[in-house]
Amino acid sequence: MDLFEYQARDMFEAHGVPVLAGKTATTPEGAKAAAEEIGATSGGVTVVKAQVKVGGRGKAGGVKVAKSADEAQQYAEQILGMDIKGHTVGTVMIAQGAQIAEEYYFSVLLDRTNRRYLAMCSKEGGVEIEKLAVERPEALARVAVDPNVGIDAAKAKEIVDEAGFDAELGAKIAPVLTKLWDVYREEDATLVEVNPLVQTTDGKIIALDGKVTLDANADFRHPEHATLEDKASADPLEAAAKEKGLNYVKLDGDVGIIGNGAGLVMSTLDVVAYAGEKVGAETGKPAPQPANFLDIGGGASAEVMANGLGIILGDEQVKSVFVNVFGGITACDAVANGIVGALDKLGDGATKPLVVRLDGNNVEEGRRILAERNHPLVSIEETMDGAAAKAATLAAK
Repeated sequence: MDLFEYQARDMFEAHGVPVLAGKTATTPEGAKAAAEEIGATSGGVTVVKAQVKVGGRGKAGGVKVAKSADEAQQYAEQILGMDIKGHTVGTVMIAQGAQIAEEYYFSVLLDRTNRRYLAMCSKEGGVEIEKLAVERPEALARVAVDPNVGIDAAKAKEIVDEAGFDAELGAKIAPVLTKLWDVYREEDATLVEVNPLVQTTDGKIIALDGKVTLDANADFRHPEHATLEDKASADPLEAAAKEKGLNYVKLDGDVGIIGNGAGLVMSTLDVVAYAGEKVGAETGKPAPQPANFLDIGGGASAEVMANGLGIILGDEQVKSVFVNVFGGITACDAVANGIVGALDKLGDGATKPLVVRLDGNNVEEGRRILAERNHPLVSIEETMDGAAAKAATLAAK
């Protein structure tokens, strides 16, 4: 889960990371009131910042420096409702102004390839770090972090030294890096980024802008993280699936996919995409593509199967559904009963064809249940390739 900047700021503050004061507002009047309160500590100067989970806010006009509360209100009126790369601004953060002497960059992230963490640091902050990494890679220090040790004082010194900071400045920055590591570790994050990390004219080191991504696999350890979810902009299908404990991701396609096991579902996505390209070439129509990722798990019950099917059939983009199950812990007869139960529950609301491929544990019984029900929307295929081709063809029609 990605956090808004104001949420990252609050999280930083809770862990002792030096930040500037900030308050959110959803109306121009609220922005003015916040600017009157916060601006009193910075000579009346505040920064009005669009709160969207995407980069490039400044270039899009979503970050403005206001020299008075009235000006903050004017800027908020311009920014609220603005579209930034497909994200509509519904909230602004009014941040305390600062006299910036220098801007730096720091992040720590999960390095899955090497099964460790990676810290990145640069004396050049406030820029597009991806561009810097490509054009001038020597300006971005990359330091491996042992998960069993983390970023202690010694590792923080190694990072600032590698980034090229002199001893005096490095000694000021290093303690902030250890505090940012506390955020990363204690909140179970996969990314903590500060761009820019600044030195003010009076010599203070401050995290001026923050980005945090939390690991949803650790939600059971952090019930308080539920309050950070942006439910207003969440995809309603993904939200409904989450409530039912389903591993579902919405994609921009038209063939709904259900499988048991992440590996099988990923393979199914590839097979459907390939079949869709072939059907598209043959028909001259747009190639049917996967509409979602949905893993019902290795021990899914008939109820879970019915819940998953109900979610997918509720997607208006879906033209056909491919149910691909290899019976192991999940027996094929349980899957078949789930399909029958879901269709009976949906009744006339079920209007999209289902292609079912069953194999493995109790496959014959599962096929018998479906054949006996003889639902007009259900067709049974014996092979994965055959079922993908059938589902793509039905979607094209």
